[in-house]
Amino acid sequence: MVFKEDDAWYAAGLEFNIVEAGDSPQEALVLLFEATQGYLESAYKIKARPNILNQKPDPEYETMWNSLQDKKGETRKQNIFAAGRLNLVRKNLEFVPA
Repeated sequence: MVFKEDDAWYAAGLEFNIVEAGDSPQEALVLLFEATQGYLESAYKIKARPNILNQKPDPEYETMWNSLQDKKGETRKQNIFAAGRLNLVRKNLEFVPA
């Protein structure tokens, strides 16, 4: 989910409880992808248990997500740039949108 709050754009990966900020929605999203990639590579490297890959999101972001899902098809608020699901597939140590 990518949204604007005050003068900054934020991208939140709810399943990993990772939030990145940027000057534009695109920058925030790129930073989120990089942070997620590093997180997943580290989890793989240390052979972490799967429970760290499915974390409970911050209540503020979960509420925002649920609100967006409830209003699907309606005009979204101006501060939301994008929201949806993205599957990541591991291929040659790179994570690519599926």
